[in-house]
Amino acid sequence: MKLRCATVDVMILRISIVAMLLSAVGDSTFAQGLSNGVFQKHRAKVEASVSRALEYLAANQAEDGTFNDSYGRSVGIVSLVGMAFLSAGHTPDSGAYSENVDRCLIYVLGSQRSNGLLDRGDSGHGLMYAHNIGTLFLSECSGMVKPEMQERLEQVLSRSTKLILSAQAVPKNERHTGGWRYKPDSRDSDLSCSGWALMALRSAKLNGAPVPDKAIESAVAYVMKNHDEKEGRFGYTDPWGHAETLTGCGLLCLELCGYHGTESNFVSGEFILNHRQQIVNNAHEYYAGYYNAQAMFQLGGRYWEQYADWMYNEYIPKQQSNGSWSNGRNGGTYGTAMMVLSFTVPYRQLPIYQRDETVDEDL
Repeated sequence: MKLRCATVDVMILRISIVAMLLSAVGDSTFAQGLSNGVFQKHRAKVEASVSRALEYLAANQAEDGTFNDSYGRSVGIVSLVGMAFLSAGHTPDSGAYSENVDRCLIYVLGSQRSNGLLDRGDSGHGLMYAHNIGTLFLSECSGMVKPEMQERLEQVLSRSTKLILSAQAVPKNERHTGGWRYKPDSRDSDLSCSGWALMALRSAKLNGAPVPDKAIESAVAYVMKNHDEKEGRFGYTDPWGHAETLTGCGLLCLELCGYHGTESNFVSGEFILNHRQQIVNNAHEYYAGYYNAQAMFQLGGRYWEQYADWMYNEYIPKQQSNGSWSNGRNGGTYGTAMMVLSFTVPYRQLPIYQRDETVDEDL
């Protein structure tokens, strides 16, 4: 049976939302309504920074959608850039950078192997990282494109989603059950790869795909195996390793999977606030910043206010004159895309990152 990734009703709803958001971009009343005090405080600088970053990404994109940079032909990098454009209100069919988003989309759609894997090479040993991010990007584009493109997208997305589910179902011992790692047949798991896979499944499920509840529940159970509830930290393959860069990932997974506002989540928010400076110049700095920003926005209140104030003050001055960010590890394309995704959280353009409107801003 074909895995349908967007019902007609869901598609219509998403197209309507996107149209509303795009028409309202730049409208101060709209922006004040969907954002909060900390964003308004930094808004002018953030918008100027995002504008320069998007100009950089567009200028450095080749006709085929790739980049002459570290892992620039990886489906994962191209997908992150595509989501960066989406996060600022540009879709494959509208916005100043619609052509750039379209290039990303066409590149990812053309990357699928016979087993459903999204891969064009240049993904190192992390095939499932690129695949999961690519699947998330395709799912976020679903409902934003013309009917003929939607049909093609659904076919590719159906198979890529099935691969994620089959990779989760590979027999693993109890410690690794429910998660994912580098390859579709990996028999172990880690939180980092699993976070991207879970985001992709959640997006697909919100899109109307018949993702089993059990798959989400099993993934959340795996995430919790890497969680120290007392300290609030999440680790790579246990509750401790690389906690300064992975706690945001674990927290966001819980927030988006129906575990919003638990006491343990607030403890994780405190952990992020107390260790935020440790991500600066870390090898995984932009990765950590992306997940921290998304997770703290979901928590809302003082968690987002304090983290966002620190983030904007810390990273806006570090943007290079050409509009990019790079700490030398993964190149300017990756760093810039991740910073745009971090900065634009209050825009609420990506459907997967919509926030519960009952979040208490006074926490």
